[in-house]
Amino acid sequence: MLCRTLDVGVSGSFAWWRRPENRHVQADVTLTPLIQKMYQESRGTYGAPRVQAVLAEEGQQVSRARITRLMKAAGLKVRCKRKFRTTTNSTHRHPVAENLLNRDFTADRPNQKWVTDMTYLPTHEGWMYLAVVMDLFSRKIIGWAMRKTLHTELVVAALTMAQRIRRPGQGMLHHSDRGVQYASSEYRQALERLQALQSMSRKGECWDHAAMESFFATLKMELNLHKAQGNRADTRHLVFEWIEVFYNRERRHSSLGYRSPARFEEHQARPN
Repeated sequence: MLCRTLDVGVSGSFAWWRRPENRHVQADVTLTPLIQKMYQESRGTYGAPRVQAVLAEEGQQVSRARITRLMKAAGLKVRCKRKFRTTTNSTHRHPVAENLLNRDFTADRPNQKWVTDMTYLPTHEGWMYLAVVMDLFSRKIIGWAMRKTLHTELVVAALTMAQRIRRPGQGMLHHSDRGVQYASSEYRQALERLQALQSMSRKGECWDHAAMESFFATLKMELNLHKAQGNRADTRHLVFEWIEVFYNRERRHSSLGYRSPARFEEHQARPN
């Protein structure tokens, strides 16, 4: 009926559909909804590399260039990271630890190297301060705390949560910037109780703390937290859900073979 309506021959119509370029177009039509679904499930954060990894897990080998083209055609845009101001106050008289980490952000096992930092988030009620502790083995956030004041208690609370969850052994390397909260006697005593080795970035060297800088940039970009999203309670809920539900368990990390931190730890724990 279609051939009669279009006044074309049946054999010619089938020959046209069998051309490689037309099969490619049909495959694009099938792929586009899958890519849209992955993009939506990632909360609009996955670009072509992560989409490619998800497709590969489902048995579909698709080039990154093709995914990029289809995403662009479908209007799927990924937000870019932006710079944020620092909370570091390194003007103090407390002792400053040597940079033992020395930009080596790799770890062979859990609880070998922890990094920590804090940042501030805007709310309609004023600033909300967030401190986190990350295990460099899996990039998993193992401790975090939020307060409306930037006191040492904030960073100690995040460290205490990490200690309760992970229970590290003696000799764990703990790296931070040289802010007054991390250099305080209270925080140094907490590290001594953990029998941890304290390490601090060099002054003015943001690359010494690149893992944490990248994490905060990702959090703020994906939650659109360069502007207030509600009151302090709303912001706390947003951050809790993003860290504990999405980032640790679902979000694929490029340095982990596009696995989430939780899946990476589970995979590494399996016997060979």
